[in-house]
Amino acid sequence: MARSDSKISVELFATCPQSKDISSDCYARSVADVAGWSEQCGCKGILVYTDNSIVDPWLVSQIIIENTKNLCPLVAIQPVYMHPYSVAKMVASFGFLYRRRIYLNLVAGGFKNDLAALNDTTAHDKRYARIIEYTSIIKQLLAGREAVTVEGEFYKVDKLRMTPPLAPELFPGIFISGSSEAGLEAAKAIGATAVKYPKPAREYEGLDPENELNCGVRVGIIARSTESEAWEVAEERFPEDRKGELTHQVAMRISDSLWHKQLSELAEESKNGRSPYWLRPFETYKTFCPYLVGSYEAVAEELSRYISAGYSTFILDIPPTKEELHHTQIAFETAAQTSSVAVKSDAVWRPVQAVARPSGIT
Repeated sequence: MARSDSKISVELFATCPQSKDISSDCYARSVADVAGWSEQCGCKGILVYTDNSIVDPWLVSQIIIENTKNLCPLVAIQPVYMHPYSVAKMVASFGFLYRRRIYLNLVAGGFKNDLAALNDTTAHDKRYARIIEYTSIIKQLLAGREAVTVEGEFYKVDKLRMTPPLAPELFPGIFISGSSEAGLEAAKAIGATAVKYPKPAREYEGLDPENELNCGVRVGIIARSTESEAWEVAEERFPEDRKGELTHQVAMRISDSLWHKQLSELAEESKNGRSPYWLRPFETYKTFCPYLVGSYEAVAEELSRYISAGYSTFILDIPPTKEELHHTQIAFETAAQTSSVAVKSDAVWRPVQAVARPSGIT
């Protein structure tokens, strides 16, 4: 697929640790540490999960903001949890208190048991229709030009205003899953970045990018100087785990998220042979995205293919260490040196040849 010679701008987001994986006396410090690493390694923002089993993402976002200078929380929003006015109020309040931009990750799917516990029986595609209405109210409130009156299928507000108003430059970025047709249509309707759990990069060659949409991918990265070194790290971090596989199978049965099913099908297809595209972390319920594993050059080639296919936002997996994020930074810098890629970042990106290997890295 042809692309112009102009630089393609790419934005990186990390992911925040989950409270269910870390003890309460260490969790706040862990959030602050990961947020700091993410900002230092050039990330624009950081995804903060939400579901019934973890702490409130807005409180986690406050920790992130108070421990960084510019990093933007990407807050997962489940409409069942909050009225659209409450979301808009939180965004405006963060803007007023911290002058920090918030991104919103609109969640339509989830674990069926979680939704049932909240008495939400809305059908999958209907939830995307609800999100369109939900997000429209949030956007109108934060635009602040006039009082908002909506009499919709899911929400009704009458002459509602947002106080304090939000500064225009802090207007939130909006993300949504783009794995289903309903998700893609919702992304178009609300002007959101459609985030996908990608197939192997080779499958996008020759396909035209979805130019009417901003698109992103969720992916983990393990990159090193050599392929063997990268795979050694990968195998050590994500060993075979039968218990994890069984947990994954249970999760498959209780999730109605299309991306979960799509990745599970890809896992079966990709078991033969070793390529940079790796799904064991997903199959063993250690994470929720595919991984790219290999040398800096091999991973950079995969990243360049995704970027050429129209994916300009990358949401990375939870980083285990600052050094691991640094290796990811090198892979993206390698992609930038060998293709028309420019990473939007406040961090200083040094040439790969000048980057000394951090001490203690295998």
